[in-house]
Amino acid sequence: MSDYQHEVAELERESATAARLFDVRRIIGGLFVVYGVIVTIAGVMATEADLKKAQNININLWTGLGMLALGLFFLVWMKLRPAVPPTAEELAEESGGGAGEG
Repeated sequence: MSDYQHEVAELERESATAARLFDVRRIIGGLFVVYGVIVTIAGVMATEADLKKAQNININLWTGLGMLALGLFFLVWMKLRPAVPPTAEELAEESGGGAGEG
């Protein structure tokens, strides 16, 4: 019985690692940070002609900073509230409760 419990605990650890690895917030946050850096650099390098086209508003700079803020928000959110997969007990209760109702 001890070996079985050890295997279950190991599978739960692997499941938690997989849940953190494939968290959508990581992908969205990472992409927004990367694109935010690119657009912010384009905003910093803007010429007078570029600014004239946008009525003297450095739209690349402001959009890049907004994208950076949003991307960092997603990454901080992921760190503060990590994804936790359901435990074996929760899954057993869920499948047992659904079968008894019908």
